[in-house]
Amino acid sequence: MLEGSILQKLETAHRYSKRPIQFGVYYKHTLVSLCHALEDHILKNDGTPLVITAFQQGKWYLQEAERYADIAKKATQVAIMAAPDTSFAEHYTSQLPNVNLVAIEPADPVAQEWHLIILSHKYTAMVICQELSEADYGSSGLPASDVERKFYGLWTFEPELVQETAELAISHIESYNPELAKELKAHKDTIQPRLATPEDLSAVVSLVVDYLQTGQVNISVPTATRHQALDRNLVSNEIQAFLRMAQMIDAADITNPMAAAEVVALAETMGQLLDLPAWQTKRLRLAGLLQRIDPLQRAESVLSPGSSTRYQEDAPCCPLTCPLVPGAQVLRTMPRLRAIAQILTHQSEWWDGTGEPAGLAGDEIPLESRILALVAEFQWRVNQKKTSHLSPEEIFTQALEECKQLQSYRFDPKLVDTLTLLVMGLQQGLDLPLMTPKVSTGMWLLNSRLDSESKSGEIKSSYRQ
Repeated sequence: MLEGSILQKLETAHRYSKRPIQFGVYYKHTLVSLCHALEDHILKNDGTPLVITAFQQGKWYLQEAERYADIAKKATQVAIMAAPDTSFAEHYTSQLPNVNLVAIEPADPVAQEWHLIILSHKYTAMVICQELSEADYGSSGLPASDVERKFYGLWTFEPELVQETAELAISHIESYNPELAKELKAHKDTIQPRLATPEDLSAVVSLVVDYLQTGQVNISVPTATRHQALDRNLVSNEIQAFLRMAQMIDAADITNPMAAAEVVALAETMGQLLDLPAWQTKRLRLAGLLQRIDPLQRAESVLSPGSSTRYQEDAPCCPLTCPLVPGAQVLRTMPRLRAIAQILTHQSEWWDGTGEPAGLAGDEIPLESRILALVAEFQWRVNQKKTSHLSPEEIFTQALEECKQLQSYRFDPKLVDTLTLLVMGLQQGLDLPLMTPKVSTGMWLLNSRLDSESKSGEIKSSYRQ
């Protein structure tokens, strides 16, 4: 990272923190899709955000200037950093009263960065990246195509991190325009952003995925190898979009903020006890990380039969013609995630066939869905008892007994037996390591065997009653 850049300052501040920042590498084409999705959310949202952005060079800003004229109509203030080019300040967008240009020096390290920082009362979001240097590309050399240019950084919805980055950006602007920096800081201080609602996150994630997929269809690169590299980068970010969303939903639930990580740990251990193949365990892991994005799942527990309407969307990825819940509809649009959509859709089915959304019974319910439903219920019950004066062993015992009362009509009785073995291990000191969601978590989906299985829409199980 370039010394003095905003990204470098952010990384330094978090290098030894309890929550170090996880950075990734993005192709320019991917960043364009991410930024367009976040910008579109500004245009579709009722909020009036503060927007701070960096375009590297003025010519890149001019390519988006018309778009930023529309953004300025929604935003209270827009600050744009870029190394100036011809017509940089002459464009009519640059003349708008709430648009402020910051002509940074070409030697400024921020001239190698790409930012989009959005702060509003309703939500926060940002992309912050730095272009790789010639030395970073190594023996492969500089890319031949503009869309193959690579950037190192991150994107997130996390309010505290977005606010911190906005402060760093404003501080940098101060060296060029102290008065503008003062105005931006005053405006920022009036904004008390909250965690985005699941509905807002779902809307943003849908936009991100739409842009990524549309861009992937339209992209043209010289060789198949290069296209494959871009494809991997795009798929990583499709998955990352959902992981970001799932993380924020967990963070918003102050009573159960570690739900996803704990469910994944339990589900993976169940998979090991059932001797599931690696590909199925990995699929279960990703579904566990994403299980809370399903709107049918409520904080108090899995829904009771008949407590929600059945959704009428067809689901060609399902073994039977059945509806998909809204939280899985966007997942379904991505071939590599259709199997995950199926797992999430059917986690609210009941063993006796009275559940939602398709009324599947017994072995008709995908195995991963059955596992996920049971361990999510067990995790929720354990979490509810943590504030009691019971010992951990007593908490596990009570939560297990409550789950046993639901077997044979809500849960698969054989899986309840397996959960009993797991609980015995927990009571004897078994440690389940918690997993932090990362972009790489979903890269196993690129495996050719799993691709073919997910396209067929079948989830094969080595576990039978």
